[in-house]
Amino acid sequence: MPVRAIEFYSGIGGLHLALRQSRAACSPVKAFDWDQTACQVYAANYGAEIINRIDISTLCAVGLLHLHADMWLLSPSCQPYTVLNPAARGEADPRAKSFLHLIDHILPDLAAQDSQPRYMLIENVAGFQDSMTRRRLVDTLQRLGYVVAEFLLTPVQLGIPNSRLRYYLLAKLSPLHFSGLHESHFDRIHETIPGTALDIPVHLLHEYLDPAHEDGNSLRHNIPDRVLSKWGRLFDIVLPSGQRTCCFTRGSFTLALTVSFTNFTLGYTRVVERAGSILQLNEDLDTTEVFDRFLEARSRGDDDAVRILDQLHLRYFTPSELLKIFRFEEQESSQHFLWPPNISIKSQYRLIGNSVNVEVVRHLIDYLFDGDE
Repeated sequence: MPVRAIEFYSGIGGLHLALRQSRAACSPVKAFDWDQTACQVYAANYGAEIINRIDISTLCAVGLLHLHADMWLLSPSCQPYTVLNPAARGEADPRAKSFLHLIDHILPDLAAQDSQPRYMLIENVAGFQDSMTRRRLVDTLQRLGYVVAEFLLTPVQLGIPNSRLRYYLLAKLSPLHFSGLHESHFDRIHETIPGTALDIPVHLLHEYLDPAHEDGNSLRHNIPDRVLSKWGRLFDIVLPSGQRTCCFTRGSFTLALTVSFTNFTLGYTRVVERAGSILQLNEDLDTTEVFDRFLEARSRGDDDAVRILDQLHLRYFTPSELLKIFRFEEQESSQHFLWPPNISIKSQYRLIGNSVNVEVVRHLIDYLFDGDE
């Protein structure tokens, strides 16, 4: 029997795509999100009949009963739990309200009518595992008869050159069980998926890069002089021959697109230090030596010192490159992710930064169903 899944906090459809590529090989029957731009992008790629723009905190169990869903996929807001936000308030943050509503009210109400989903997958930022929300979530699931498996995983483990660590929770309704996990392991947070190879070779970054453009289109991804001069030494700079990139967040993309028009604050500096990686296209030069020469020239009062950095050919990753890293697109696939024409580059970066890694989620969905066919 096909799986009937609901996608909450659907964004641009990473959970949808992972489910479709998994052994379940199906699409969600309904998706919910409040972000209007995300809903437009979702509709363009997966159909306007699936996506529903709504405040999830206003949903009720009665309104979901007719969907007969046996699986929930959720990627709730990470801002209340991220370490990049020193003022993160956890469950006290208004952005946590809708997720708590699902866990505290809708799920128990469905369970009381024996209509709860048999399977659940939840994704959030690393840091969520230390929150009171996570404890509340696990307690509720166990009380309702679910067995739970939790993970901290990064795409590097699956051969993708990106170190974006994320928290994942899988749950299935008893007597269903997780293969390869003993009951005594359920209180642990696992760092590998049982049955997954531990020695998957990591791809090189150049496999994910766009072809070189001669039309000047790539200029909009160049780093402004002001950013290079003031913050260049704080960037994580990677080479096309490298096998890693740092976590790409919506904050780092906001920096990339708006820094020329924004005053810097102490908080913004923290975002720069932990933002996504910057690409150095010229691999023949030593990055540190070039930056040392730049700093020396600047200390002498050279107004054109920043031009020394031009030879490194530094730029931001493009949205299409990030879609490949996040596995929304395969390198050799003819299937291309669609951006409606009114979606700005800034919005593209923001939406990708809020998304899941499709390949990681696909592996988790496969494991979730392992042994239950």
